[in-house]
Order: sequence, then C-alpha cells, then structure tokens
Amino acid sequence: MAWFAISDAERQHFALSQSQTQSFLARGSLVVETRLSSDARPRTLLAFHERFPWERSLSLQAIPGGGIVLITSQQGESAHATLELDACERSDLLRITYSWDSPARWGRLAIERPERGSVRSVLMPRPRPLWLEDIRTMTLSHSLTTLDSDVAFFAFSDEIEPLGPMPSLTASVPLLTQDAYRPVARFQRGDFVQTVEHGPVPVLAHIRRTVPARGSFRPVRLRAPYFGLQQDIFVAPDQKLVLSKPMVDYMFGCEAVLVPARHLVNGTSAIWHDLALTTTYHQLVLPEHETMIAAGAAVESLFIGRMRRKPEEHAQSLLGALSRAHLPEHMLSAHPVLRPFEAITLVEHCAA
Repeated sequence: MAWFAISDAERQHFALSQSQTQSFLARGSLVVETRLSSDARPRTLLAFHERFPWERSLSLQAIPGGGIVLITSQQGESAHATLELDACERSDLLRITYSWDSPARWGRLAIERPERGSVRSVLMPRPRPLWLEDIRTMTLSHSLTTLDSDVAFFAFSDEIEPLGPMPSLTASVPLLTQDAYRPVARFQRGDFVQTVEHGPVPVLAHIRRTVPARGSFRPVRLRAPYFGLQQDIFVAPDQKLVLSKPMVDYMFGCEAVLVPARHLVNGTSAIWHDLALTTTYHQLVLPEHETMIAAGAAVESLFIGRMRRKPEEHAQSLLGALSRAHLPEHMLSAHPVLRPFEAITLVEHCAA
C-alpha cells in the first residue's frame, strides 16, 4: 500500500475505503515538507484534535528557539519529541519525517534538508498507533485540520520511510554504457556504466524509491535539445546536472559545476511535471562520485559521502540492507555545487 494519503493545498488523495479506516495504523510514517517563515512567532505546521469516541491529537509545531516539536496524545497518554533548529536551518526547505512502530515501542522524528543533504533524528519512545479514520480526516478535511500555509505537502505511508541519500532518475532515463544506452531501471550490481572521468565503471548498488510527486520529490522535465539532451527526461528536483560551458569557467573559475534540476526550471528548457500522484526514482552507487551520460546530458551519480563509517546513518537509509564493508567512500563531490542564486545567474547568462 505504501503512500495511501497525500495532501497539499490543491489536491488531496486517500486510497482506503470507509470500511478500511475503522482500524489502526500500528506502523508507518508521516512526511511533512515546509519552509519556515522568517518571523519569530511559534507556528503550528500540522495539527489534529478529536474528542469522539475518545480524546486524541497530533501536533507538529515550529517553536522559535526550540526547534520542531511533535506531540501525540491518546486518552490522556502523550508522547513527544523535539529536534533543535539553528537560524540557518530555518531558511532551508525541511522534510520532517515521523516514523513509528508501536508493537516494537519505537518511534523516530527526523529532519532532512534536501537541498543540502543533511539528516538529524531523535528517538521517540512508546509511540501510539494512529487511527486510520483520523488520517482520512486530516487528509481530506482541511477545515478540521490546522495546516500552516508554509507546508508544501504532507503524506502518510504504511512503511518506515528511509532517510538520507535519495535516488533521482525516473525509470526510463537512458544511461550510456560502453556501447549503447540502457534505462537506469535495468542496471544491476556488477553492470558497467560509462563515466566522463574514468570510462566504464562497475555499479556497486542500484537503489529505488517510490515517493509522493510533491515538494522536493516533484518531477522536473528536462527538455531536448537543451543541456545536450537527445530526448526529454524526468528527474527529481535535487538531481544535479554537470554544466561545463565556457561561461562556467569565466564565472566560477572551474571546468564544471553541479546544478540541481530545481534551479533549471524556467518554463522552456526545464518545466515541472505534475501528472502523477507518486513517482519512482532510481540511482546508481559507483566507486567514486562520477559524471554519467543520460540521453546526452551529463548528470551526477549518487553521492553517499562517508556513510560506511556511520552505522546509524547507514541503517536508516536505502542502503541499509547492504553491508557497510561493500560501500565506497565519496570523500568529495566531483564538482562544486552552485548555490541557488549562482545557479539562477548561470542559467540566465547561458540562455541570453
């Protein structure tokens, strides 16, 4: 079932029938994406409170000087978790994930900064299961739910959702091998993919994940013939393209830079793609952080940093099923990553 409830300001989706909602979700995840306003007042990002047939509530708040606070309550018993925020984080896009496994008495509140790739989490002991009817009401009846205007979307999954490095190429994106193109979804461990830096290199892992097509997961359509593309491709907003035009050397003093697809959206060469409710992304882990060729465009492979040295970070990621001993270390990004205003300036100059 996975993502069964997805809601934003324009569209709401709930996949279960009325009869199916008369039970509890003992294990699952709530994902909320938001940017926090610059004012210093407390903000209720998402809240729900019901008194019939028993009292229960869920509240996710941003507290100035106190960070993100999650409080759940049922029949007088409450549980809460807090993650501190610094001033820099308040200006970033935040992906807040609350995951719980009530039978295991385990819960986790996490904050990710998709634009920077950082993750922080804290455990939440003895979480209570959520009633599916309450999730239905939260998703479909915004008049009965407090939802801050800064929230891009929220969604519920019946899985413990992973944290950390995310895949970012849709299944049909063709990647160059030694002699032909092959859809990224068809690559397996041990296959070879062509790279700009080192020629053909082996694939160490292929990861995939289905996510709501909203917020930082909202697909971007990169259009041919821009960026050297031979055909249109669909990627995640955080998939980085490798740009190496003469303007790059002139403006930044280096041969190439990485630009997230979100900063390329201009209504012409790159546009938002909003047709699907969810989308499935794929990516490849290579021995180094490499440049691959996707339908003629230069794109980065998955950057995992030094995850193999961080057991907790590894365990909660999409790579958790793989032995840390078999993972590479990506010490440095292959090229500098442009900040938002730098990327926008470069795109404007290249289009001029």
